[in-house]
Amino acid sequence: MERALKRYRSVVSDSARWEGFTFRPGDIVISTPPKCGTTWMQRLVALLVFDGPDLPAPMAKVSPWLDMQLSKPEEVAALLEAQTHRRFIKTHTPFDGLPYDEGVTYICVGRDPRDVAVSSRHHMENMNRDRFLEKRAAAVGLEDLAELGVGESAEPVDDAAALRFWMDSESLVTMMTLPFAVEHLLSFWEARDRPNVAMFHYSDMLADLPGQLHRLAGVLGYDIDRGRAEDLAAEASFDAMKRHAERVVPNADIGLWHSADGFLHRGTSGQWREVFTDDDLAHYDERIRELAPPELVRWLHEGSAANAR
Repeated sequence: MERALKRYRSVVSDSARWEGFTFRPGDIVISTPPKCGTTWMQRLVALLVFDGPDLPAPMAKVSPWLDMQLSKPEEVAALLEAQTHRRFIKTHTPFDGLPYDEGVTYICVGRDPRDVAVSSRHHMENMNRDRFLEKRAAAVGLEDLAELGVGESAEPVDDAAALRFWMDSESLVTMMTLPFAVEHLLSFWEARDRPNVAMFHYSDMLADLPGQLHRLAGVLGYDIDRGRAEDLAAEASFDAMKRHAERVVPNADIGLWHSADGFLHRGTSGQWREVFTDDDLAHYDERIRELAPPELVRWLHEGSAANAR
């Protein structure tokens, strides 16, 4: 029996687009909260699917964001239907909003939420909002913006206020809030024991990218040795990703960013220490423990180190 899907809807995305989508055996769904390493994971998967760094098209066409509202649904469906390589589809929809198929592999990436907050702020500053609205108007229109609260609860300009907004808001304007990120990760955390669900952590990828790529290969059924994993991982280093930003950064092909290169900001962990005050950290600690169980909080902050003790 098919499970009822929870609908996740924002200005950017509508998970209802998954309804009626037909999977192929071997499909891969990369589902992460925004700014947790989505593009990085897409690159890693692409290196395995194509056995090297060359892409047949920009990443947004090779691995489209199915439920993003900058293209007509039928256009995305046609793009995916025409693909002959193993498909890997991007989404920011949590596990309980996705159709489930035992022949599909679901991959989620987590990251210290405090670093997500910093990266999200930079991300929004780099977005060409006029271009975003232009593309959305052409794809699905703008008539629903008032319903979604655009103009009523816009993200503050002040950095300190923006950080509190990120921690407390459940606005539909953006998916870039702490409550949404934790809800997303919790949905996968609760499903992590399924054989076709795999969770990765940003800090683990930073610490040992070849090792995490080797692990990913095993999850996806690719037989590569450690040496090959090291060769492929070199193509997904931060510097390599920056060099190929026009190809690997999502939606660079439609001019969505003021800087495609700037989309890949710093690629580090611990940036939050430069931004969070003691009061911010106290409020964050209170909020994260309201939203997530202790074992998930620990994993989010420590990655695999949380399971080593």
